[in-house]
Amino acid sequence: MSQQGRLNISDNDDRRVLQEQSAEDYSRHVVPLAARTGRWSLAMASWSVLSALFYLYISVAVAQAVGTRSALLGIGLSIVFYGLINYVICQRSIKNGLSVALLSRGIFGGAGAVISSLLFAVTAMYYAVFEGSIIAVAFQQYFAPGSDIRWWYLLVVLYALPLVMGGIQAWMDKLNGALLPLYIAGLATVIIMAGSRFGFSTNFLSLEGHVDTNLPGWLWAFIVYMGICVNMMVTAEFSRFGKPQDANFHGWVTYGPLFYFALFAVNGVAGIFIMDTVFPGLQASEQGIAEAVLKSSGVIGLLFILVSQTRINTANYYMASLNMAGFAARAFGLRWRRGIWILFVGACVYSLMLTNVFSYLLKALAWQGVAVTSWVAILLTHYAIYPDASRDEFRPGRVKAVMPGAWAIIASTVLGIMIIELGPKGAWFVEIAPMLIAVVAATTYWLLTRFTFGGRLARLSDPRNDVQDPWRYHIECHVCNRSYSAIEMDRDSSHNQEAICTGCGEGNAAFLHAVKVESDGMVGQRSNLAT
Repeated sequence: MSQQGRLNISDNDDRRVLQEQSAEDYSRHVVPLAARTGRWSLAMASWSVLSALFYLYISVAVAQAVGTRSALLGIGLSIVFYGLINYVICQRSIKNGLSVALLSRGIFGGAGAVISSLLFAVTAMYYAVFEGSIIAVAFQQYFAPGSDIRWWYLLVVLYALPLVMGGIQAWMDKLNGALLPLYIAGLATVIIMAGSRFGFSTNFLSLEGHVDTNLPGWLWAFIVYMGICVNMMVTAEFSRFGKPQDANFHGWVTYGPLFYFALFAVNGVAGIFIMDTVFPGLQASEQGIAEAVLKSSGVIGLLFILVSQTRINTANYYMASLNMAGFAARAFGLRWRRGIWILFVGACVYSLMLTNVFSYLLKALAWQGVAVTSWVAILLTHYAIYPDASRDEFRPGRVKAVMPGAWAIIASTVLGIMIIELGPKGAWFVEIAPMLIAVVAATTYWLLTRFTFGGRLARLSDPRNDVQDPWRYHIECHVCNRSYSAIEMDRDSSHNQEAICTGCGEGNAAFLHAVKVESDGMVGQRSNLAT
């Protein structure tokens, strides 16, 4: 047994860490209690999702498919569904302070966490392309209909990048907080002007459906909304900055039923009214929503689109850059600052905009939706199996490369894509595919966890056991010479068992090899003793 290195323990936060991570947003570390943000600051940053035109569009598409009444009933069920699940995710994330990538490592393993980071980053980039394209098209149509759309795409990308350089704790919260009243006032103004110009009517509440489905209309609508499970990854990513004393507020307001009432119901009814009033009978599209806004309210509508899409794209670029940074660090050992990854994400978004994006974007999002639905189902099953947040292991030297969650998400995602691509259109199992995917993912993960070894590595000692409170006390890392919460610290088997932080352990080949050798040796000793 190697002699353990001495731990440099402190009960004070490292000021260098707090300053450095104000822009990096702890992308590779646990968020310490001292870095948690105020309730309204976090709410303003998180509510950037509220203003996506996507949620106006999807309500119109669903209402046109199954009728307004069935759509509204499905939306009501979705509010309850999303509100309760996000309440659970929010409470757990506040307790453990883990990003999506760190959380994924303890469920899917080291390799699985890499896949999760890439999945979330690419999904966020696709949404940034989708929403950014709306601003560009609106600018082009209003200012210069005959101009080259590529210049408007470039403008949209360039003005968005500086807005997320500082992260949640710098000014993203302040920006979105200032824009929220403008979004609310803008939406109300667009509704009033649409009604004034084209006539107020209740016809939008009586749309008839035209989709031939074997399911009740309300269930069809609910399943469509169920496919937007990426919001649950957003909750996990943002809510880790919440203070424990604000957990109930965030659970009900910031990420819970109140938020989803505004997101689904208010935006939904507004979208159905605006589209049916301005373009009655026209098939829904997100570009169609933007055109309806412009036609009804002119320059005010343009400002509304600018404000709404600016708010949502701060979230898209933030999540894409954060998870791309995590992916590169874990997969390739690249520990560049998040600002560099923001520029990289901007370049990727602009490149995608230059392609015929709408020809393949919805297909790509459908495939990713399958994987995200599986991820959420596995996460909730994990929480059910391990209700104690202290069991959320995430340190790179404590988990195997592949854990039960990795096999579960692969099986359910492959099955989901096969159903989408090969299933006959209109078949019952195709229409309820999200439900089937969630059940398969949850069941597979439960069975693998129940009947196989969980995938955690046996280790000689744990720095958490050397302090009274792993959240209050901090331990200095021998690699970066920074002190982080003891909750994320480990022993470096490749360097005299000295302390090493989670960020320095990621992608560290010598460290990961040494802990595997240590774990294999301990397992071998136990086997010899047993025989």
